[in-house]
Amino acid sequence: MGLKKSTAKLDDYFERLEQNKAAKIKPEHVEKVLEKLRAKERDLLEGLEAAHKTDKAERLTSKLNVVREQLRRGEWLMDEIRSDA
Repeated sequence: MGLKKSTAKLDDYFERLEQNKAAKIKPEHVEKVLEKLRAKERDLLEGLEAAHKTDKAERLTSKLNVVREQLRRGEWLMDEIRSDA
């Protein structure tokens, strides 16, 4: 699952949460998205270590910031789902 797809899934889950449909969000689905984001974070960190060009390092750093923000959103969502259960 690419970063755009993971972000879209989280956006969908947040929309459900706003519509008071949090019960329809399965924690294992959110955890799956989080696992994929963590894997993407590891890949980006490895790429950043290997990057020799400044522009590539900047691009990877930007992507890493996006992934970390999505991880924060997903973890917050998990907390919300668990507290509603």
